[in-house]
Amino acid sequence: MEPSPQFTLVLGGGGLKGLAHIGVLRALEERGLVPAATIGCSMGALVAAAWAREMPIREIEDRALAVARKDIFRIAHLDMALKRMLAPAIYRSEPLDQLIHSLVGDVVFRDLTRRLLVNTVDLTTGQQVLWGLPGLDHAPVADAVFASCALPGILPPRAVAGRVCIDGAVIENLPVRAALTMGRQPIIAVDVGGIRVERQGVERKGFVTVYSRGLEIVMQTLASTYLRDWTDPPVVLVRPRVERVSMFAFHRTAFLIAEGYRALNEALDLLPKQLTELAPGLHPQREVVVKVLRERCVGCGACAARDPKVFAMGEDGIATVKSERQWWSPAGDAMLGICPTRAIVAEQVWPPP
Repeated sequence: MEPSPQFTLVLGGGGLKGLAHIGVLRALEERGLVPAATIGCSMGALVAAAWAREMPIREIEDRALAVARKDIFRIAHLDMALKRMLAPAIYRSEPLDQLIHSLVGDVVFRDLTRRLLVNTVDLTTGQQVLWGLPGLDHAPVADAVFASCALPGILPPRAVAGRVCIDGAVIENLPVRAALTMGRQPIIAVDVGGIRVERQGVERKGFVTVYSRGLEIVMQTLASTYLRDWTDPPVVLVRPRVERVSMFAFHRTAFLIAEGYRALNEALDLLPKQLTELAPGLHPQREVVVKVLRERCVGCGACAARDPKVFAMGEDGIATVKSERQWWSPAGDAMLGICPTRAIVAEQVWPPP
């Protein structure tokens, strides 16, 4: 068997939608592709840590299918009753702690046989902290993973080797920039934050639903911003179709795993070359025809302001496309969500060249 090409695997956050990463790992294993390093955020950190401990994919999958809401979320009634507004979070830390330790144990980063980085943010300084880097590899993996899952207000912050840390998603939910610490080798980045999708009635479903929806929007915006002008090294962006699944949907695990498996295989099958032969930039790319529907355009100018290379404002105040045929990476789809009246459409050229 030929040796696996050198690449970094990035597993982003998105609540329970991150269980799609298990399917991604299974697809990579079947293809004989082994990442030189894995970087995880939030649920991506938990899945990556279990894999870095060399837990078999089948066992990770079985454990995920058995997880119930009570295994992660139990309301911190005592804290909220005694501390009221000073309570650190809505949910208790013990259930998630127990789950993480059952998967990871008490190992520190430097003892792992597979290279792992966990994305967190120092709550005191606001700095991104990548546990597992040289000088940051003495920390317990379990503490770093908990911190990476600690959405502010949802789960309490965690002290990791003297730093109080929270979920790295508040800075970089899909930590592709963090992957540059591993060198300029290709990156496979799995984004489960989802593309923009409407969610009706969120405002009537309570604090956690409203708050998680706000975080979802932040995650989507940050990922699109960081990837929009990406040039080097090559990034294969994998986006499982999980945007309509709630961040806290415990009944969709089988679908999420299957969708991660499908999305990874589809993305790699669309590549024109092997990983190590890809040109810099985002992949897979496709040729599309971009149009502005004049009857919907209100002339707000958002598209021309955000992407003047593609859009311009006509003399009549209606947006136009400078060149209808465009080569789009997966990040290009974010442009469709810029228009408040959905006047921008992109149709794939068929058959593909």
